[in-house]
Amino acid sequence: MLDLSKNYFELFGLPAEYQVEIPALRDRYRELQGAVHPDRYATGSDEEKRKALQAAAYVNEGFDTLKNPLLRAQYLLSLHSINMELREETTKDAAFLMQQLEMREELEALRHTGEGLDSVGEFMDRVSGMIKALVSRISVDFETPSKENLDDARETVRKMQFLNKLYAEAQAVEAQLEEEFG
Repeated sequence: MLDLSKNYFELFGLPAEYQVEIPALRDRYRELQGAVHPDRYATGSDEEKRKALQAAAYVNEGFDTLKNPLLRAQYLLSLHSINMELREETTKDAAFLMQQLEMREELEALRHTGEGLDSVGEFMDRVSGMIKALVSRISVDFETPSKENLDDARETVRKMQFLNKLYAEAQAVEAQLEEEFG
């Protein structure tokens, strides 16, 4: 059975770095999934079944965390004893916050003006580009995890959280417009 005290990087046999080889992660996930799948322990004791379920859940959680750029960054920060769970924490970048307000207003206008799916798609492309830029930035921060770089990474994670939420809201607007206008 798996050692559930290992961190996700150790579990998947990967270096604890922000850049992750997704194909290698997927391959290892399939291996681990096969090794701990609860069906393999169907005839085992209740204890074995319980441990298999725990291990399968841990593998799934680890895979979901490591494949997602935002969750991976938060997890790496947690390995450096930086907790990102505090909901009241927000970015201190006033210009970024102002930009977010403007973008939310723009999205709301797109929802109500019926400018079409193309405009929402362009908006989503812009947000996606901003997220990719932050992913590149955070990769650099984690290459040399000094206090300053980790503080920078923490700030970048806050911005990624804003943008991911904005992207999800844009997806909802897109779905709404598709439903309304076909």
